Amino acid sequence: MTTLQDRLERCETLTAECELIAKLATDGAKRELYLTLAMRYRELAADMRKAMAAKDAA
Repeated sequence: MTTLQDRLERCETLTAECELIAKLATDGAKRELYLTLAMRYRELAADMRKAMAAKDAA
């Protein structure tokens, strides 16, 4: 369980970092890139939460 929790926290950290970089980016293409990365990390975090819930329910 610790591994999933660690990975979840890492994805949440990366999401926040990508959102911050996107907010500070002056180049539109880079802004979109980092917003896309943030969205992907957010999706990964959601998937990990579901996996953790399923593991707890089992």
